[in-house]
Amino acid sequence: MAARAPFVIAGNEIKAGTRQTVEIPVAKLYTHTPLYIPVEVVHGRRSGPVLMVCGAIHGDEINGVEIVRRVLTNSALRHLRGTLVAVPIVNIFGFVQRTRYLPDRRDLNRCFPGTESGSLGGRIAYLLRTQIMENVSHIIDLHTGAIHRFNLPQIRAELKNPETIRMAEAFGAPIIINASLREGSLRAYADSQDIPVVTFEGGEALRFDDVVISSGVKGVIRVMRELEMIPAKKGPKPPRKRSETAANSQWVRTDTDGIMRPVASLGQKVRKGQKLAMVADPFGESETAVLSPCSGIVICVNNLPLVNEGEAIYHIARFDELNEAEKAMDYFRSSYEGDMGDDVVPVHPWDDRQK
Repeated sequence: MAARAPFVIAGNEIKAGTRQTVEIPVAKLYTHTPLYIPVEVVHGRRSGPVLMVCGAIHGDEINGVEIVRRVLTNSALRHLRGTLVAVPIVNIFGFVQRTRYLPDRRDLNRCFPGTESGSLGGRIAYLLRTQIMENVSHIIDLHTGAIHRFNLPQIRAELKNPETIRMAEAFGAPIIINASLREGSLRAYADSQDIPVVTFEGGEALRFDDVVISSGVKGVIRVMRELEMIPAKKGPKPPRKRSETAANSQWVRTDTDGIMRPVASLGQKVRKGQKLAMVADPFGESETAVLSPCSGIVICVNNLPLVNEGEAIYHIARFDELNEAEKAMDYFRSSYEGDMGDDVVPVHPWDDRQK
């Protein structure tokens, strides 16, 4: 059997059965210090999909960086079919400065497909598109919530492409959001090129969370197994459905300013009219309840107690079968606790049994 052809990326050739770090020049700091986007390529000996897994397109969303690192240490990669293209830090400028944005305050995830001579964001998007994305067949894009907002582990995808649905369900996050595409995003560009893409959301900006990281690593590995890039796991398959797809979602905003005391927790099932939080003035003279406008599962919580009128404090996913969604959450909790060991009882921000 003839040897598999080398994988070519940014002018570098990676031979079949080898692994190589490629540094793609992106720009320079105003100190004239060059910056590079680091890319780790694992090129299997046998043909298969070319999967890109990327993190930190928003520079402060660092859970994805650790997810990529742990995926690259997985021993199953020794039996890889196809090619894994791992990009742990897309927005190197934001990552260095610990900020979501680029130096000009642009959101890199609104700059695709980019242009060779446009803004900094447009140039980086163009570089990522031409040097990396044009070589891949599938994409997993790793994100977290914004600063002070903690996202339940979830998959967001436009569920029209059967291959995208296959990836979303294989990932195994407890919640799948059928999310429309946003103009200028990596996901929208990939979809326009018929590249199946899913976005994993979990945790909070500038904070590591081991539950989120662990579920992200497992999810990437599950997708790779589903795509037959790595061998199937031995033993029986899980007896229960891992994920439930939301019909839609709704943000809940406070009508008053003050200090918020959360009542509902992340991952909790709530009913329409149920108390989510209390908002009080600093002197205790008034206190207002924030009630849920719908039934669903809490998928994001604002962790900052100081809130202004109109501020989003909860995000609720709505389901046709809410009880099934609750079962998916129970399965997620039980799976994580099993991984921690019998003598460890983790305290989760989404574990309503602590209340």
